[in-house]
Amino acid sequence: MKRHLIGLAALLTIGASGAASAQTMSYAEAGALIAKSCGPSIEKYCSKLNIGSGQVQQCLQDNKANVPAQCFTDYTAVVASIQKRVAAQHGAYKICEADIRQFCKGVKPGDANILDCLLASVKVVNAACKQVIADAGWQ
Repeated sequence: MKRHLIGLAALLTIGASGAASAQTMSYAEAGALIAKSCGPSIEKYCSKLNIGSGQVQQCLQDNKANVPAQCFTDYTAVVASIQKRVAAQHGAYKICEADIRQFCKGVKPGDANILDCLLASVKVVNAACKQVIADAGWQ
């Protein structure tokens, strides 16, 4: 059941919305948090539902009176963090473009070569680039 719940975090976050702060959490961390705070309720009230159907979150809402508030708090945090991570991954090149031009001249794209260069230059790249690398989960 634990592996089942770890996959839940990623599936629950697809299509949900929100914003997060500071550094993001990994899918494994998100799954572990959901498993810890929502797992018993999912097992008790929603175990017959297919996780991929998107019905688990609705099931938890339908049983809100019996589900610990921490489950919903953690779910909101997971959704926000994963969305921030995905946004950072999609926007990293644009945010780090000046640093790439300055510190990674001649580095051929592919196989994470540019990311490796930025990580090697982390002491000198601008704060926004450092933050997007952290938020993307690439540190």
